[in-house]
Amino acid sequence: MTTATTSSAAARPARRPSRRPVWEEPPSAAGQSAKGLTLGVVVLLILVPVYCVVLTSISTPGSINRAGGLVLVPDGITFDAYTTMLTGGPVRQALLVTLGVTLVGTAISMVVSVLCAYGLSRSRSLGHRFLLMVLVVTMFVSGGLIPTFLVVSDLGGYGRYWALILPSAVSVFNILVLRSFYSGTAAELIDAARMDGASEWRILWSVVLPTSRAVTAVITLFYAVGYWNTFFNVMLYMPTESTKWPLQYVLYEYVNLGMNMPGQVNSGFGSGHSQTAPLSLQMAVVVLTLLPIMLVFPFMQKHFAKGMLTGAIKG
Repeated sequence: MTTATTSSAAARPARRPSRRPVWEEPPSAAGQSAKGLTLGVVVLLILVPVYCVVLTSISTPGSINRAGGLVLVPDGITFDAYTTMLTGGPVRQALLVTLGVTLVGTAISMVVSVLCAYGLSRSRSLGHRFLLMVLVVTMFVSGGLIPTFLVVSDLGGYGRYWALILPSAVSVFNILVLRSFYSGTAAELIDAARMDGASEWRILWSVVLPTSRAVTAVITLFYAVGYWNTFFNVMLYMPTESTKWPLQYVLYEYVNLGMNMPGQVNSGFGSGHSQTAPLSLQMAVVVLTLLPIMLVFPFMQKHFAKGMLTGAIKG
């Protein structure tokens, strides 16, 4: 037994060590150092502004005054800005509005996109080529801003929450990515499900969706980020109703335009009468808008290469 095993092992050719392509030069110490330095600089360019924003949001008015703006070195820590922001006023209301718009909008967009992509991925579905061409055309030709505003307004959307969702509920690009991935689903699985008597709804729910979790997670993240950053539609359809503003528009009004928020007294600088500095309150709103995406993105990152890139080259 040992002799046979030895002879068979000797008969197999030895594996050659992996070689670099002829056009790829071996890495040099200078090249590796340059890459590391470049990556380090990019990371610093990203992290330093975030660090300044977070530190300023928890700094005292005195430390902000001494720094002359954004704080780089900790000098007195307080969470008064977050307490003022979340105990009442427009920020807490805007956070609830944003969460509602994001959850409802993402659910609607995913249902429509998945159903549309699955229908277009079936080569025998009625009129799928014509509908696919119509969708592709809309990526390059649109009715324009004013016609869209008139249509939404005439349908009663002015000042309504659904005006923040339905006009942007469908992304043709996301549908094409989903369709490309669904078209690559193994035909044997679908044929076996049909032989077992499964309907199209059953095939979609039990066969196609479980085999495309990666691309579904990526597209869901795309839609959620889009709704979370809802900004322009608010300017069009509810610019004066502050109780219905989402978080991004509150950020625009209170940070970019400099409107006063609860807890502010005049400018808050030099007077000594404001318990919460305006700049720290503004930076706290910025942190609040960044935090959910920063928490969710690391868990979704692993799906990007498998879901987005694989879905883009299939079919």
